[in-house]
Amino acid sequence: MHKSGFVNIVGNPNVGKSTLMNTLVGERISIITSKAQTTRHRILGIVNTDEMQIVYSDTPGVLRPNYKLQENMLNFSQSALGDADVLVYVTDVVEKIDKNDFFLKKVQNSAVHTILVINKVDLTNQQGLELLVEQWHQILPNAEIIPISATNKFNIEPLKRRIEELIPESPPYFEKDALTDRPARFFVTEIIREKILLYYKKEIPYAVEVIVEQFQDEKDIVKIRAVIICERDTQKGIIIGDKGFAIKKIGTLARRDIERFFEKKVFLELFVKVEKDWRNRDKILKQFGYKLE
Repeated sequence: MHKSGFVNIVGNPNVGKSTLMNTLVGERISIITSKAQTTRHRILGIVNTDEMQIVYSDTPGVLRPNYKLQENMLNFSQSALGDADVLVYVTDVVEKIDKNDFFLKKVQNSAVHTILVINKVDLTNQQGLELLVEQWHQILPNAEIIPISATNKFNIEPLKRRIEELIPESPPYFEKDALTDRPARFFVTEIIREKILLYYKKEIPYAVEVIVEQFQDEKDIVKIRAVIICERDTQKGIIIGDKGFAIKKIGTLARRDIERFFEKKVFLELFVKVEKDWRNRDKILKQFGYKLE
């Protein structure tokens, strides 16, 4: 008997979905920062054993869209409600329960088996947690509720075991040695974008996208040419920085992580290009992989 299934992780921004995803998969699949909108795509992380294949799916944080990029990010999250064998709705002890209730209503109406994960329990006490569990039980009466701390790995093993119990019998959907459905160059763009999220302030991190134009994986070195796309000339100037200092810093930080990812030396070239209002242009969003077919 072999079991296979899709476990889709959804919820509002900054509740710890990507941290949980990486913990469950045992690999750093999703980038993590304290900023909202860090995750923009649905990213799969695949866990294989001889008897089981679990396909975890990390999704963008739910938000009311202000431009077409955010509309497409919301579409990724909403699509995850319909194609899961197990739905993991992540909240935490800090956020308001009714935040983005339009999405929560869709979760309430979903026929998929739902586990409500209350993350960051280290930030509350037993009394506060019990009150929160009761409130969530009223909102999602059919959901199982499991309190965790993804960062401290508290209660992760019981969550894993419950997910494994719920996975249906099925042959594997992917090759048994697969870790993700994404190509290596996708993780290069995510690592660079993570450094931009961490290094720059205000609008800059949300107005940029990263494209890998050249990717040569040679025996002893990976040669990469990547372009940072922004919306305005003023943003380009900030990204490059005085005498190129800022972009050199981003390149150094990203190269170190990319070298760890590939376990070999990396030569990384970074350039900056302006694409006016790219977040609202369907053709460019499709080119960047944001449009659902």
